[in-house]
Amino acid sequence: MARGAGWLAAMALVGAGRVMAQPADDDAARKADLVMANHILADLGVVDGFGHASVRSAANPGHFFISRSLAPELVSGADVVEVDAATCEAVSGQPRLYLERFIHCAVYQARPEVQAVVHNHSPGLIPFGVSGQVLRPVYHMAGFLGAGVPVFEIRSAGGAGTDMLIRSAPLGAALARRLGSGPMVLMRGHGATIVGSSLRQVVYRAVYAERNGALQAEAMKLGPVTYLNPAEALGAARTNDEQLDRPWQLWVSHLKQR
Repeated sequence: MARGAGWLAAMALVGAGRVMAQPADDDAARKADLVMANHILADLGVVDGFGHASVRSAANPGHFFISRSLAPELVSGADVVEVDAATCEAVSGQPRLYLERFIHCAVYQARPEVQAVVHNHSPGLIPFGVSGQVLRPVYHMAGFLGAGVPVFEIRSAGGAGTDMLIRSAPLGAALARRLGSGPMVLMRGHGATIVGSSLRQVVYRAVYAERNGALQAEAMKLGPVTYLNPAEALGAARTNDEQLDRPWQLWVSHLKQR
């Protein structure tokens, strides 16, 4: 597995027991966390050979960092590319970029407060994009799902003959509109796009959205489901957001043992 210097430095800190509860928040730290996020998401099965994560630049909020087109598990620091959200092109060089980088560009332009984005094809989420069943929080770890997750119908934006990919600025903008001000949008027959105020938050959300989907599907087989109400969901989300370093450090530790 390829790993960059930033990834190895982060792993060394974990080994020394010195990962800080309040990590540095500059572009170097964000790029190191981006490499880590790719490996965590792959290790936990949220992404496989496909899917991608990105983080907004702290120095230039109109830009963001993302890997060149590569399987998440293989991403190293050398693969991280800076992209202009307005043009959706690399700031320098001519790396091969993900076809669906337009998801990230559109979200960063539409949501100034968003600092990180994950796009995946999580198996536990796909059924809720095609069945008419609303993805809702069945346990406190997924309180961020709130009253339910909207579904993006690509036919409404691109017609009946797309390849289901968000491969243009207009499709990206349509997806961002469907996301609205929420934390997540499902994509019919495709996957999901999740946003957050940090990479640690968006990775947490991607992991627990997948787990909630699997649990909800199982619960629905047993009969009527009691979901978290809006107040419970909000309270749980706030509490969990105060604990994001706890699962992050565990996931990093697991990677170190691989």
